[in-house]
Amino acid sequence: MTIKDFMTNKHRECDYLLTQAEDLLETEEFEDAQKKYNAFKEEALLHFTMEEEYLFPMLEEKSGMGSMGPTNIMRMEHAQAKALFEKMDEAYNAKDKERAFALGESMNILLQQHNLKEEQMLYTMMNSALAEDAQKIVQKLQDYGN
Repeated sequence: MTIKDFMTNKHRECDYLLTQAEDLLETEEFEDAQKKYNAFKEEALLHFTMEEEYLFPMLEEKSGMGSMGPTNIMRMEHAQAKALFEKMDEAYNAKDKERAFALGESMNILLQQHNLKEEQMLYTMMNSALAEDAQKIVQKLQDYGN
């Protein structure tokens, strides 16, 4: 499995958790919706951590581009998502269905645009620049957070 394949699969897992949370929110199963939202948030934050603490520094060093290249933009977008999580936390905790949906839509748009950039550009760069260590890297990613 390539780095791109692994990380793209992680994007899809996050998307699915958010969809499940919203499906439960729609039927006003607030407790279960909260649990799925929390699982989505936890998985997304772990994903950001894997990138910011492990993959991005490795790519920056190997490629020589430093932290002011595309990884800087990705970090800024992670910060936007983290700020949005704070608002989503409030909406879910208040069982404010309409606000949670509106914020979820904003999160979905942000993440879809973000993920597209990573999948089409950044992960492709990683596959190329880190090819010789790809299997070791994917193994470390699989163990991340455990």
